[in-house]
Amino acid sequence: MSRVRADEEEYWHSSKFRAFTFDDEDDELSQLKESKRAVNSLRDIVDDDDDELERVSWSGEPVGSISWSIKETASGSTGSLDGRDSSLQKGSSSYAALPKPASSYSLSSLFKGRNKLSSFQSLSDALTDTGVKNYAPELRRPRAEYKDYSSDWSPKDTVRRMQRGKVCSLERFRSLQEKLVLLDEAVAGHDGNVITAVLIFLKRTLRREILFRELEVRQVALCHLIHFLRETGEQKFLLDLLRLLFPLSLQLSQYREHLNIQDVEKRREFLKGCIGLPFSAEDTSHIQDHYTLLERQIIIEANDRHLEMAGQSELFRKYPRKASILNMPLVTTLFYSCFYHYTEAEGMFSSPTNLKKTFKIPDKQFVLTALAARAKLRAWGDVDALLTTKNWLGYTKKKAPIGFHRVVEILQRNNAPVQVLQEYVRLVEDVETRLNLATKYKCHDVVIETYRDLKDRIQLTAYKCKVERGSAEEEKINSILSNMVRNAYS
Repeated sequence: MSRVRADEEEYWHSSKFRAFTFDDEDDELSQLKESKRAVNSLRDIVDDDDDELERVSWSGEPVGSISWSIKETASGSTGSLDGRDSSLQKGSSSYAALPKPASSYSLSSLFKGRNKLSSFQSLSDALTDTGVKNYAPELRRPRAEYKDYSSDWSPKDTVRRMQRGKVCSLERFRSLQEKLVLLDEAVAGHDGNVITAVLIFLKRTLRREILFRELEVRQVALCHLIHFLRETGEQKFLLDLLRLLFPLSLQLSQYREHLNIQDVEKRREFLKGCIGLPFSAEDTSHIQDHYTLLERQIIIEANDRHLEMAGQSELFRKYPRKASILNMPLVTTLFYSCFYHYTEAEGMFSSPTNLKKTFKIPDKQFVLTALAARAKLRAWGDVDALLTTKNWLGYTKKKAPIGFHRVVEILQRNNAPVQVLQEYVRLVEDVETRLNLATKYKCHDVVIETYRDLKDRIQLTAYKCKVERGSAEEEKINSILSNMVRNAYS
């Protein structure tokens, strides 16, 4: 029995509660002192502007008076006693001490911002009441900071603040006029980020037709929007914009897509589909020619590749192809045809004459291209036939739509012999140009004959020093000079 009692004593003395004795001070009085110390310590950290004002509780007694504090403490203690667990072990000779209640002073009187007419709570109620929040006093923000979220900013001020990186709400601009003024201010600010931000806002809040109509007269904003749509990949919106404002630009953009198609058959089919786009008559003809040219190139490339691999053509063996003819321009295709297929009949797709007629190539362009191709092959007979024409009486003469001075330059660039060059230098009509070309390319006979026709003895005598001594040219000059002297004295 004594052992059981000893265990009970050890239990009670080891608890967080201390045992009740008659020697202790009055429990309520100790709680009162402890509450006062808590209140005094809190007053040190809050603003005490209103400490001199007397506060009154609902009972009519001043808050903080001794009588008021005792009553508040007694009411809290009674509630605690009623709720205590009564399942103490029987036979115990002592009772457990009550836990110390929290301070019953009202803290509402110590915090600013609380309504003075509201009811006061005890400290325990304030700590357990989650529905009521008490805030410690703090300094008020400057009034200018609250204007960050204000709706009083004008469009010009809003743009300025956006340029400085401030957060501004654009939702307050609701009317179309305000939104357009905001866009104009953004454009005037020359800040691409602000312009883009405003355009995103307008894109979200305006109908497309209205937005497109207003952007049509605001080219800077329009360019920003087009760039933004391309960057974000909003193709449908971009196509609607281009279709309404730039119908031709949209069609050209779609036509330009053929450059990204590597497969030649797919590119041909794509070009065929582009023929039906609503282009102008001139552009439609251009696309039709592009499709026809690619179709011809496919046929020519297939045949020539077969001939080259089979080794059946001497021309392909002597001058191997350096590149494919596919996707080449019309002039390059014509040069290729004049180089490898010059003698083919007009009915062949690879014939130069067929290309000239199909694509309506002008005479100047055809002669210039064909002359360069045949001169590169040193086919001087073809060059002569190309520049020879026959009139309706059957007479023949030399004719060059590009001018014989251009013919001489092309022939000399392809290392034509002097005899061939002299033939065409003589056909240059302008005397000064003829003399310059003949002197430059050392066509002595042409120079001598020109000075003879001009009867210029001085120039003939001077030019005699430029030819080799004992050469046929020197003898020719001496003969002309002798004839001039004889005719002068006769």
